[in-house]
Amino acid sequence: MSNATSELTLRDPQTQAIATIDPARGGIVTRFDIAGRQVLFLDEATLRDPTTNVRGGVPVLFPSPGKLAGDAWAYGGQHGAMKQHGFARNLAWRAAQPDAQTAALTLTATAETRAQFPWDFTVEQGVTLRGRTLRLDQRVTNHGASPMPFGFGFHPYFFVPQAAKAATTIATRATRAFDNAAKQTIALHGIDLTQAEVDLHLIDHGGTASELATPAGAVAVRGSAEYTHWVVWTLVGRDFVCLEPWTCPGNALNTGERLIVLAPRESRALWIEIAA
Repeated sequence: MSNATSELTLRDPQTQAIATIDPARGGIVTRFDIAGRQVLFLDEATLRDPTTNVRGGVPVLFPSPGKLAGDAWAYGGQHGAMKQHGFARNLAWRAAQPDAQTAALTLTATAETRAQFPWDFTVEQGVTLRGRTLRLDQRVTNHGASPMPFGFGFHPYFFVPQAAKAATTIATRATRAFDNAAKQTIALHGIDLTQAEVDLHLIDHGGTASELATPAGAVAVRGSAEYTHWVVWTLVGRDFVCLEPWTCPGNALNTGERLIVLAPRESRALWIEIAA
């Protein structure tokens, strides 16, 4: 395994695609470009500051995407406290690069994670760049003696200049959404990305794929059958739109809604793809 602080770079020479990964900052994909087109947004200052969450790239959300009520959870006789989006995005992952187009990352349970989430687990993530597609394969294993609940998600920041947001659309069949900025459920008649803050959890999206269509081109996001919860987030004046596939809603470690539960020694494989 390589040192977790070493940045990894993947390349596809035929499409001139490039992706970079920073294992030390949560195994995050920090860059995805195709023939000079910037697909992802990244705030470099947050990447360099280990005291803050990285704003940009493709953060990994495990074991609890979204926010827990009171930053605490209780499930199946177990309980704990955890900040928004879980701990995986804030920890160093072990990493290796078998070839120019593939990386392998691993996160295992530690005393720090057990204090928040009392299970022994392994998360393995493969990152593959082929053609115009970036694929992230996840395999989660429960090494503990009791059933382990979890959710998984990603928080991709796509590069969309503020001036382009009015002409940018998101593909969804959703007719309702929970507006997390206003804290209310709303009827959805299109998504206006020019508002001061857009923070929408799509209630009836009805699929495991979506697409962000921008003046610079479209970006398709798709995932395995578990990725049923989709979130759209952006802020005025910032050159990004987040289109986030999650396996469950926020607070699922309390509600149980769409949680994945692994029996002892059981594993689950999941995946997402970003294609531009």
